[in-house]
Amino acid sequence: MTAGEWSQYPPGIHFMPAPHQCSNSVLSKYENQITIFTDYLEEFPDTDELVWILGKQHLLKTEKSKLLSDISARLWFTYRRKFSPIGGTGPSSDAGWGCMLRCGQMMLAQALICRHLGRDWNWEKQKEQPKEYQRILQCFLDRKDCCYSIHQMAQMGVGEGKSIGEWFGPNTVAQVLKKLALFDEWNSLAVYVSMDNTVVIEDIKKMCCILPLSADTAGESPPSSLNASNRSKSTSAGWPAWKPLLLIVPLRLGINQINPVYVDAFKECFKMPQSLGALGGKPNNAYYFIGFLGDELIFLDPHTTQTFVDTEENGTVDDQTFHCLQSPQRMNILNLDPSVALGFFCKEEKDFDSWCSLVQKEILKENLRMFELVQKHPSHWPPFIPPAKPEVTTTGAEFIDSTEQLEEFDLEEDFEILSV
Repeated sequence: MTAGEWSQYPPGIHFMPAPHQCSNSVLSKYENQITIFTDYLEEFPDTDELVWILGKQHLLKTEKSKLLSDISARLWFTYRRKFSPIGGTGPSSDAGWGCMLRCGQMMLAQALICRHLGRDWNWEKQKEQPKEYQRILQCFLDRKDCCYSIHQMAQMGVGEGKSIGEWFGPNTVAQVLKKLALFDEWNSLAVYVSMDNTVVIEDIKKMCCILPLSADTAGESPPSSLNASNRSKSTSAGWPAWKPLLLIVPLRLGINQINPVYVDAFKECFKMPQSLGALGGKPNNAYYFIGFLGDELIFLDPHTTQTFVDTEENGTVDDQTFHCLQSPQRMNILNLDPSVALGFFCKEEKDFDSWCSLVQKEILKENLRMFELVQKHPSHWPPFIPPAKPEVTTTGAEFIDSTEQLEEFDLEEDFEILSV
């Protein structure tokens, strides 16, 4: 049994279908055994400790159902099979190689949920959801014409030096998401991937503060910050609007295993209201980490192979297999591979300013800092140029049909740690 297979079923956990789900047709349709909450509440220890999930806290002893509902509301992307071959002749399943791509999809999907529905939005099984939810889900279907599909991510990875079917690391998937977002006009995200363990405030403001094209003040320097109360007036007056920010911070927190000095700072990131969790796991075995209990990280596991799901005749997606109703899995934080990527979402400029304050208070207080936050662009770095959509020929939403269109992109080495 491979690592990807055993990771689905930790020792001592037995997934039994709920009584109303035992029909062969249901199990055949969904191809995973879905458990009702009461079947696995005991999987969490009886403790007075707080559980943190993506910036929200839950008291385990009294809020178990609320906690599990919050976890199940996250979009869960897993291996799939029987989708159209990637690139026309490539694999029709990502089982065994696509786990980090699926984790990247989960982090991005959480950003889109926060962008359109808010962090407090919750999902209920078989309940009609907002149209924005359906549209978000359709961004990730396993089709070449969906902007964040496994097809688009795998083919964009070619520009990062990764063959289709090759395993991605956290930094590679961050670079792929950054490039694909340039083609996504509906969500209109600014994706910033930090370099050399350093987040540059000036560069993010330059990328996210956008002047309306009709502004009479286009030649003037915009103010460095706008608060919420004057934002609407400022935008109409020609000052910049804020482009929602997806901030990804790739890190290496040790050599062969995570250095314990980083543990507290790493956990603090899950407490921040802007948290999108972390990408990481073990070598060639990626997980999407969404929170923690004590020194155990809570994660969604993509290592379940399900059948491709497409839109139905009415234009909606059957979303039953896109939410994990199984017991959330946990691992000791010290077992985490040191190569990770933190994610944060700042819908408005005030969210980013608040995040900077939290980093100053909770991360930069450490002697051995997990990453750096600086105001100005380092003088020894190349000039910062906000990424722009490359000129490629597109047919509808099929914006990357072949590897020839990837020549416009720089290779990953341009984004790696700089030698100073």
